[in-house]
Amino acid sequence: MNKAVIKVVVSGGGTGGHIFPAISIANAIKTKYPDAKVLFVGAENRMEMKRVPAAGYEIVGLEIAGFDRKHLLRNISVFWKLRKSLAKAKQILKDFNPDIAIGVGGYASAPTLRSANSLGIPTLIQEQNSYAGVTNKLLAKKADKICVAYDGMERFFPADKIVLTGNPYRQDLLSSASRDEAYAFFNLDPTKKTILITGGSLGSKTLNDSVLSHVPEIKQSDIQILWQCGEYYFSGLTQEVSKLKVGNIHLNDFIGRMDLAYKAADLVISRAGAGAISELSLLGKPTILVPSPNVAEDHQTKNAMALVDKDAAILVRDSEAVENLIATSLAVLADENRLRTLSENILKLAKPDATEHILSEVIKIIEKRRE
Repeated sequence: MNKAVIKVVVSGGGTGGHIFPAISIANAIKTKYPDAKVLFVGAENRMEMKRVPAAGYEIVGLEIAGFDRKHLLRNISVFWKLRKSLAKAKQILKDFNPDIAIGVGGYASAPTLRSANSLGIPTLIQEQNSYAGVTNKLLAKKADKICVAYDGMERFFPADKIVLTGNPYRQDLLSSASRDEAYAFFNLDPTKKTILITGGSLGSKTLNDSVLSHVPEIKQSDIQILWQCGEYYFSGLTQEVSKLKVGNIHLNDFIGRMDLAYKAADLVISRAGAGAISELSLLGKPTILVPSPNVAEDHQTKNAMALVDKDAAILVRDSEAVENLIATSLAVLADENRLRTLSENILKLAKPDATEHILSEVIKIIEKRRE
């Protein structure tokens, strides 16, 4: 590649499942090309506007929102915001003049990549899920490359554009910290088995209700729970847990040191977002997945089934979680053979070189453009 400085736009966000892979890709670019310029384009008032600057990158926000399928009249403002976002994204791209625009999913991806297409800027889509959403299927028609994490994605995308790379993961998950350090960090009892419960970066009402509904069983068990409940739910749950005087539940609004949380966990209960599944696979963690029903095309259930079909995870449906989740998790935790099988099978699905593979595709596209 010639010596001109590489310039990359990365667009998307909304949840940690989109943001963390985006930051991982940016970090890989900066590691290989320290002089590279990376600009993020996100959605105003979404979590990327905080998380991306905290990772050391500049981000510009678009005033955009998702389509409201339940209240159709509200979409008048959605279409207006989309029109404004397209114009703003086009101006951002003209001013920054990137070599490539990368879309990782989330509201901001659509106007950014569509504007890139109109300006002749190459685009790459990083599709994290096993079931592609409507936006990415539309964007794929003009994308130069589509990096996916699951087999069989040619049913959504042009086969000649697909590269099976896996999903990027947070590099800090592979820290050398010991299990003892993890126990000490969270003030856990090293003599007890640990269940890590995480509803993602925003929390999950279903998972929170599942725990709260079965506190007596948890108190009587010889296990402990490390619980990321989400900032929105934290205050109310803190009061509830305090009133119930339960000592083996460790409540957190957000866990910054997920490397230590995973290290401490004998079993993980999680939503079935693609990013979470990639991390759990990489670390070989026995897992119970509770897919969120509040996502497009029910893609989390499809993500989960890709593992369940290989006996690499256990599925508990959202509608059944409050009643069955804790009992199921206690039974699994007591079965050493089951834990071992789940760990071995999910580890087989890991793609530890995903970020480097995606970076390779990014560089190929830039090199072709500069020929």
